[in-house]
Amino acid sequence: MDLSNLKPAEGSVKSQGKRIGRGQGSGKGGTATRGHKGAKSRSGYSKKLGFEGGQMPLQRRVPKFGFTNINRVEYQGINLDTLQQLVDDKKIKDTVDFEILFTNRLAGKNDLVKILGRGELKAKLKVSAHKFTASAKAAIEAAGGEAVTI
Repeated sequence: MDLSNLKPAEGSVKSQGKRIGRGQGSGKGGTATRGHKGAKSRSGYSKKLGFEGGQMPLQRRVPKFGFTNINRVEYQGINLDTLQQLVDDKKIKDTVDFEILFTNRLAGKNDLVKILGRGELKAKLKVSAHKFTASAKAAIEAAGGEAVTI
């Protein structure tokens, strides 16, 4: 090893890149690689989301319709066949409450739960939920269980 083949360690030296806008002598002065005039040459420029070069943007061309009810209450629907599947998989025995539904990832921690009537329930379950459909309540009671509204 001698002075002719010394090199810095790999990754220790970073190239600084071109210094833009530092005078004519640098070769990158003047317009500082931004070209002439126009929005993109100005300081503080940022392209707005959906900007189409001054053409009327899509979100303004498309008509608006309908409305969103701010008082709407969303429920997480869980069907009877899902509950029966949990019984078959031996994840629940005789009671179904919010904690069990949450731990089995059927509902989020802030969700309201509604039991829906798809499928059939063979197991005798005590089901606690925020709401029940009429068919789900009838099916739970027909299987010998009870439906408790939280």
